[in-house]
Amino acid sequence: MSELLKKTNTKRLAACLAVPLAVGSVVGKAISKDVKEYSELDKPNFAPPKWAFPVAWTTLYTLMGLAKYKALEAADEEQKTTVRKSDGLQLSLNFIWSFLFFKFHLRGTALIEMTILLLTILYTAKEYAKVSKTAAKLMIPYILWVSFALCLNASVWYKNK
Repeated sequence: MSELLKKTNTKRLAACLAVPLAVGSVVGKAISKDVKEYSELDKPNFAPPKWAFPVAWTTLYTLMGLAKYKALEAADEEQKTTVRKSDGLQLSLNFIWSFLFFKFHLRGTALIEMTILLLTILYTAKEYAKVSKTAAKLMIPYILWVSFALCLNASVWYKNK
């Protein structure tokens, strides 16, 4: 166990975990009153209950942070730049989607943006795989959730045009 801790760059790990969790927290607080309106929308029968979203996103943000950490630890300097850029891009798109969908009620625009987000996440996972298979695998739940959320977004948009 102590050998594992010696190999862990705790500052990098903390930063990799803190950034997506902080982004998620900021988004959650910024759109909290707008999310209440979501419950009034016509949603498909496969829409998860309200409590599932914070549980899922906290888990996903944690996995994103761990994936980035694993990728950075395995990457050379040039690859670290790519890891940081791809991660920053997907996290920025993740942040923007919530405002498009919940705050500004631009559900069609959010659908297009989420499609770009999903492609960016896939690109990020591909870049992670070049340096760490574990990092890429940690992105799978995120890819699956965003794929599901894309279907949910499309259905909500269609039902509430």
